[in-house]
Amino acid sequence: MLIAHALAAAVAPLLVRRWGRNAFLALAVVPGAATVWALFQVPAVLGGDAPTESVAWAPQFSLRLGLHMDALGLVMTLIAAGVGAAILVYCARYFEDSEPGLGRFAGVFVAFAAAMLGLVLADDLIQLFVYWELTTVFSYLLIGHSTELKESRRAAMTALTVTTLGGLTMLVGMILLGESAGTYVISEIVAAPPSGTVVNAALVLVMIGAMSKSALFPFSLWLPAAMRAPTPVSGYLHAAAMVKAGVYLVARLTPAFPDAALWQTMALFFGTLTMVLAGWRALRQFDLKLLLAYGTISQLGFLIALLGTGTRAAALAGLAMVVAHSLFKAPLFLLVGAIDHGTGTRDLRELSGLRTSAPAVFWIAVLALASMAGLPPTAGFVAKELAFGAYTHGGTADTVVLVGMVVGSTLTVAYSLRFLWGAFAVKEGVPATPVHDSGPLLLAAPALLTLLGLLGGPLSSAVDRLFALYADTVPQTPGTETKHLALWHGFELPLLLSALCVAGGLVLFRYRHGVVWLSNRLAFVEPDRVYRRILAALDTFALQVTGQTQRGSLPVYLGTILVTTVVAAAIPLFAGRLWDAQTPPIRLWDHPVQLIPTLVIILTCLFTLIVRRRLFAVILVGMTGYGCAVLFYLQGAPDLALTQFLVETVSLVVFVLVLRRLPAHFSTPALKGRRLWNLLLGAATGALVASMTYFALAGRQAESISDGYPALAREAGGKNIISVLLVDVRAWDTMGEISVLAAAAAGVASLMFVRRRAQPRRTAPGTMAVSVATPPKPTDGQASLDLGGLRTAPEGLHIRPRWKGSWLPGAEALPVHRRSVIFEAVSRFLFPVVMVISVYLLLTGHTAVGGGFAGGIVAGLAFIVRYLAGGRYELYATAWVQPGALIGTGLALSTGTALAGAVYGDNILSGAALDLHIPLMGHLHLTSSLVFDIGVYLLVIGLILDILRSLGARVDEQIERDAAHADEESARAGARRSAEEVAS
Repeated sequence: MLIAHALAAAVAPLLVRRWGRNAFLALAVVPGAATVWALFQVPAVLGGDAPTESVAWAPQFSLRLGLHMDALGLVMTLIAAGVGAAILVYCARYFEDSEPGLGRFAGVFVAFAAAMLGLVLADDLIQLFVYWELTTVFSYLLIGHSTELKESRRAAMTALTVTTLGGLTMLVGMILLGESAGTYVISEIVAAPPSGTVVNAALVLVMIGAMSKSALFPFSLWLPAAMRAPTPVSGYLHAAAMVKAGVYLVARLTPAFPDAALWQTMALFFGTLTMVLAGWRALRQFDLKLLLAYGTISQLGFLIALLGTGTRAAALAGLAMVVAHSLFKAPLFLLVGAIDHGTGTRDLRELSGLRTSAPAVFWIAVLALASMAGLPPTAGFVAKELAFGAYTHGGTADTVVLVGMVVGSTLTVAYSLRFLWGAFAVKEGVPATPVHDSGPLLLAAPALLTLLGLLGGPLSSAVDRLFALYADTVPQTPGTETKHLALWHGFELPLLLSALCVAGGLVLFRYRHGVVWLSNRLAFVEPDRVYRRILAALDTFALQVTGQTQRGSLPVYLGTILVTTVVAAAIPLFAGRLWDAQTPPIRLWDHPVQLIPTLVIILTCLFTLIVRRRLFAVILVGMTGYGCAVLFYLQGAPDLALTQFLVETVSLVVFVLVLRRLPAHFSTPALKGRRLWNLLLGAATGALVASMTYFALAGRQAESISDGYPALAREAGGKNIISVLLVDVRAWDTMGEISVLAAAAAGVASLMFVRRRAQPRRTAPGTMAVSVATPPKPTDGQASLDLGGLRTAPEGLHIRPRWKGSWLPGAEALPVHRRSVIFEAVSRFLFPVVMVISVYLLLTGHTAVGGGFAGGIVAGLAFIVRYLAGGRYELYATAWVQPGALIGTGLALSTGTALAGAVYGDNILSGAALDLHIPLMGHLHLTSSLVFDIGVYLLVIGLILDILRSLGARVDEQIERDAAHADEESARAGARRSAEEVAS
């Protein structure tokens, strides 16, 4: 199910691009199939055979990928998948094909559903936290869907900030809980719960995380702000995902800690308080979505209080209310979307007469509101009756909670009536609101969910056995009978309390104007305003601290770091008198030839301190890198030497590209005292690092792990130990490094390409233009670019060239004085040769010198040569593939190889080998690490191309633009002088 959702999320933008909004119907098949699959698991769950999957992830750290579906997981899966499928069908008619970012929205929405499914099925605390944070990130993207609106971005950031703060707090609690229990497996913790002071602290932290996610007081402010999201997001967010995550977490852990006083007290106090405060706040809202949003907060408080009580009756009522809430809150939000879609407003002061003009919407809303208000025979009535009954046999605390729930339910009836009146009643002085036909498909999803909520009352006894499986994990209240779900329990106290709630709600609605007036007068504190003021104060404080500590001088920053390092590390070095220990003698060199690169490094470092030209300084720094590469080679490390040579070469090119926009000389010559200080500080740092390295190696007690590297290389089927370490033994490190490379590429591109890209436009066959920037007109001696007979200017364009025999078509666009016939001829010869060498290094990296990283840099150098020979036009023509596509493909290949190891092997990143005998070629040994290395190869090429486009082609554009501007200014000045001469 999770993989299917991930694949659907990946292809969603493509489907939307091809089919438009109808793609949502195809995407709905995935959660719909998950719902059907979950229904087929009901017999197994009822029989005690819960589906379980477990894959070892990092056993040394007690981490695994575990999925477990018990009764609670099954119910939450049906909610997350079923409601998600219905809302995706709703999206097919809610949005228009012209909606900006619709493809991105579709992909993120399906990914959001996948994260919620993973969360409710995770059987590991750390895995649950990962899905928990994924729901936070995806909700941030969905709430901020309208990126051009400041309010949407602010609402998304508020949700992200509040829920992330709670999530990090919860993570600390989960770690404490897992360490106390000796396991992070949730089912094992529930079966054998730990105890003690640390566990109580962990439960408090976990409850804070659940409260922030479910928007309980004092974390309620983010949920009303999230109403900036499109209505389908609001419906799914409130009914089946995100906010239900906190409810689910409380429900999952309560069976393990039913008697934990802090856990129970926090759930009851904050749950009941939130139910009352949010219900009162809902009575003064005029936006229908905001009214429902505060109603959701109120209901979430109700659910947390029920599921955190720790009794069987409350647990059974809580699970029934979770289902009922999903079946009435989702359709109500979708109906608000239909009203907004058909009338253009959600303000109840502007709506009038929809009862007759939109009868289908009206009757669906009546049935959904009846369930929300707890009226028979709906699912909401059954759950509320059982909830009241769970607190009628307790002591003073239960009585206080029961009074709070009755007050909250009374407010629920009142704001339900306010919604019904505000949306559909005929109001005096308000003209009848014109309504556009919503269409049957727009109402199909809310109608289906409302019908299920209506049938939930009469059929409650049929689902009682499934819900009771979860409720039986919580202790029975002593002296009480076992409760069951049923539509009729007789004339008992809960029925009387329900009637009292209805009567109280009618009274509040009758005097609604006075209630709104009183509510406004009592609103002394606006949570959103308090939140904004706290953020402003933090910003001001951070600004003051930064102003005092960050003075804008890079030498000062680096000097402070180095001085601190030297002082902090030198103290134990001298205090411990490490040189008095029995240490082996220092070996200055293995061969006198090593002195040559050493002297080069030292002399270039010294000369760097005195040169004033930036280019000279960069070259000298590069020579130190080349000297290190020579030392690596002399020490018998050709792989390291090759990589160092290649990296230094690319770095030099990048420096030179950047230096074009900087003055040739340093701004001010360094003072003699400062140069001396820099020399002393550098020498002290180098001596310290050398001493620490020596003493660390000399003080080794255990046998070096490097002795086992040859055996590991043979086991992996390779002969190059370095390559085997990178792509087999320490592949996790390589995964992290290439992820950093991808992030660096994104950072470079985002800094240089800040202007918004235009939508792609088709040009002549064989070309695709993605920018509408106008290129400069050719000057004297400069030809327009002609690729395969197509005359176009590729500034910012990504072009697939049609060669027709031309190896350097981009060079034709360069001015004559910038062209070099020799360089062009050499580059024509070098490019294919260097590309073949790069592929050779890639394929032989497992058995000889090379690898994906080195091969990728060599291929990047080939593109650099091509760019230097033909300019940016040649770069666009040669590297027509988007760098981001290469980076993404490379990362996907490496990640896919890693995950394939878990599917087809023992664990993640486990390797596989294949031996083939090919006629005429002989024996061929292939390994899965080669695919991993190909991903690294493509990613490195994409990174270098991204740097070339950002720091090369884009800087070229700026230089040409500045030159054209200077020419225009010169022409204007000449024209003015001519005019003045004529006038004189």
